[in-house]
Amino acid sequence: MDTAPTVSWLEKLIPQAWHDSLTLFVALTAACAALLYLLRPEARKSTLRSLLAAAVALVVINLGPQGDQAVAEWIKQVAIIVLGLALIRLWAMMLMRLFLPLLRLHPPRILEDILLVLGCVGWGLVLLRLAGLDLSHIVTTSAVITGVLAFSMQDTLGNILAGLSLQLDNSVEVGDWIKSGELSGRVVEINWRATLLETRNWETVVIPNSQLMKGQFAILGKHQGGPLQWRRWVWFNINWDTLPNQIITVVERSLREAQLPGVALSPEPNCILMGFENGYSKYAVRYWLTDLAADDLTDSVVRTHIDAALRRHNLKMSSPHYNVLTIKDNEKYMEARMKKHLEERVQALRKVELLTSLNDEEMVVLADQLKFTPFVTGDIIMHQGAVAHWLYIMLSGEVEVWVNLPDGSRKLVDVLEGGNFFGEMGLMTGEARSGTVIARSNVECLRLDKESFQSILSSRKELAEAISSILAERLAERTRKLPQDWQEGHGSPQRAELVDKIRRFFGLAKH
Repeated sequence: MDTAPTVSWLEKLIPQAWHDSLTLFVALTAACAALLYLLRPEARKSTLRSLLAAAVALVVINLGPQGDQAVAEWIKQVAIIVLGLALIRLWAMMLMRLFLPLLRLHPPRILEDILLVLGCVGWGLVLLRLAGLDLSHIVTTSAVITGVLAFSMQDTLGNILAGLSLQLDNSVEVGDWIKSGELSGRVVEINWRATLLETRNWETVVIPNSQLMKGQFAILGKHQGGPLQWRRWVWFNINWDTLPNQIITVVERSLREAQLPGVALSPEPNCILMGFENGYSKYAVRYWLTDLAADDLTDSVVRTHIDAALRRHNLKMSSPHYNVLTIKDNEKYMEARMKKHLEERVQALRKVELLTSLNDEEMVVLADQLKFTPFVTGDIIMHQGAVAHWLYIMLSGEVEVWVNLPDGSRKLVDVLEGGNFFGEMGLMTGEARSGTVIARSNVECLRLDKESFQSILSSRKELAEAISSILAERLAERTRKLPQDWQEGHGSPQRAELVDKIRRFFGLAKH
């Protein structure tokens, strides 16, 4: 008795009539996936894996394994399952990462995961139905299954819903810097279960989405309609001896002129008086940080500039008060230390060409009057056109000398290293600065002012002639480094002219 051949669920799923259409659909999917691969580098690994799985499955379905018929059909069934999952994965990525962004829609990444899960569940139901399972049985028992799953997976479901809520209302986005309690870091991923943060210590912290939804957190540097900037506070204390207005002016001018990396130009840094403590005034510098990953480093740079600016103006930070018992040995130590510092300053003065005519006694007198003046990288030491009656002797570091040209541009005319000096015309003739000097690195200087030099020139008026010769040579050398058209209109003064300027500036009578 003849029996009709049985039709397997595989033949039901892929009839011969649209077997070729499936190949065409996979080819279309591969073409779109190639476009996804080119335009979305972050999806390349997932795209390659899915394409490889689909290609292998399609080869197995079309060619089919040889051997036992039952085994061959089982292998084809597995290949169809793999092919369906790979295609669902590819179309979920292409929809969320390629097609919707082309329409200027940027759905949260968690929607892609949810769409993938729904697609896989739907694919599973199709396979079960084609295998002969009555889906109504599943619907009948779904209430019980749902209750059991909801009870056993309530934390997981809470994280999924929380992650979906965070992304749908744009509370947190990848790239945001957030702070929750003592923890702060940059968001690198928001998935179905947790939010991943990378801290400044190169740690990756996993925070469950439900914890973020329940607790309070701050998004750093994010301001409605403004750039990504985070206000930082740097504290310091100053003795009561100095007026607050003077402190604020010195600190703000230094920070705004330096234009430090990582410090926003707008709003400008500002210094405020925060209160009074025992023996000192409490100040704070507020600035806006542009690189949130470099908070401690930028704080340190700002502190360094504050310290250097205060030292240049002989303003001292407050220190703890102690009762110190002075003994004779300590006095000897301090005396030896002061003598050593004086000798070092005398050696620095001997390197200055202008002062080679001074005798040892005069060198010691001047060395005792020198003021230690530090600068930090980026500090403007002198402005072209400004008037300041002092000379700088460099102990270490490098400075750049810039000159503003008539066409509005400026030219770098010299780079000075430790052992050099600058500002001699301001000290000796009182003329305005001929160039702008900027600290290329951290610089330590000794500063000599007019009052310290006045008494020596008054007692030895012949020094003016010796100094004028050296000044004339330095000015001629500096002029040669400037453009030719600038040299023609700015000739170097002659020695006799310089002598007259020095005498008039210091009030010396001719002899």
